[in-house]
Amino acid sequence: MDTAVLEQMLDETFDHAVVHHGYTDYMRDYEVIIYATADPRTGVAPAYLRYLFQYCVEARCETSVPAEIWRVSLDDRLLDHETADPDLGGYVWGVRCHCMYPGAELLPESEATRRWSKALGIDFHEVRIETNAHNLTLLFSDLQVSELPVGYAPSS
Repeated sequence: MDTAVLEQMLDETFDHAVVHHGYTDYMRDYEVIIYATADPRTGVAPAYLRYLFQYCVEARCETSVPAEIWRVSLDDRLLDHETADPDLGGYVWGVRCHCMYPGAELLPESEATRRWSKALGIDFHEVRIETNAHNLTLLFSDLQVSELPVGYAPSS
């Protein structure tokens, strides 16, 4: 996959929301479902987009929420946005999405990308996706982006 095209595809995720991420049900590819919106004045309708990272040989997910916020965010009442008690002062997990800020970035070639490229005979890339709750690092070969139909269920 051409790195300039890949970078452009990743740039288009800036400031949208991740609503789901994980390996597909067949466990080879990693999907990131994004809710993409634009200023209503543009006339561009919101859409759910599936970023399918193909041949994903490594996926790391780590929290971006600091420990001091975690400490006050353990209460199960923070799991539901509708009933979350603002007096608890913790992170409300139940928002059902994470803001992609600063977003997704293609990382420089690494030992891991070189090793996998050599072993499989295809190019590999590494991307870092940062949100306000999780940071993802994915090692993959190709990226396909598609708009999702109404009623799509992850990994279907």
